[in-house]
Amino acid sequence: MKDEEQKSLKWLGNILDILLKDCPWDSRQTFDSLRYLTIEETYELSETILTKNYDEMRGELGDLLMHILFYCKLAEKEGKFTLKEVIDGICQKLIGRHPHISLPNRDGKPLPALQEQQPRWEQVKMKEGRKSTLEGVPNTLPSLVKSVRLQEKAAGAGFSFQKEQESFNKVKEEYFELTQAFTGNGNVEEEFGDLLFALVGWGRFHGVNADDALSHANEKFKQRFTIMEQYVAKNGKTLSNCTSDELTSFWKEAKLHKQANINL
Repeated sequence: MKDEEQKSLKWLGNILDILLKDCPWDSRQTFDSLRYLTIEETYELSETILTKNYDEMRGELGDLLMHILFYCKLAEKEGKFTLKEVIDGICQKLIGRHPHISLPNRDGKPLPALQEQQPRWEQVKMKEGRKSTLEGVPNTLPSLVKSVRLQEKAAGAGFSFQKEQESFNKVKEEYFELTQAFTGNGNVEEEFGDLLFALVGWGRFHGVNADDALSHANEKFKQRFTIMEQYVAKNGKTLSNCTSDELTSFWKEAKLHKQANINL
């Protein structure tokens, strides 16, 4: 870390020390009260990544860094752990998970690589004491993100279709089972979930992260729908008094509008 970066980090730490002591709001915060705010900050950062808004990203990273330091300040005050222990812990974890790379110790001295080939990531984690390869996937993750991570971890342990066609066949199989469920032969919700899970896996073969893809699709729909609303209003109508054919026509106009980047 550069001297200027260390100086900035110390500056932020000093500000937090004063706020935790003198600010009526900051001084009342706890791990529990900050938790949902940290989740919000993470989603805000995620949005800047998806939109590639780097100015906003810089600000959101600052917010998240502040939260991390805030937790460490609270923990140190309660005698739980310190910022040093947090940083040392992640350094030791990175060294342990990269035995094929020579990394420095705390004093900057390079440690020898313990093996030549890169080990499987999930195998390394199991050596750390985990009882299951999937143990590190939080239950509170959004369902689609959780599906992506479960499949990535399983694949990292060697459990995955080896060929793209095998994965696609699984999609077709789950689609057929869903159509059967719609006729009364099976549980529709269960089969629908199985199809989504299979699609997540098929996307992996094509380098597609299903959560990213759906996030972009959501944003595209939002933008087109907003443009459609403007076309509807421009024609003196509201969504509720448009016919189905009119809405379809306005939707097509919105799609062309977006593609041509026209300003209303």
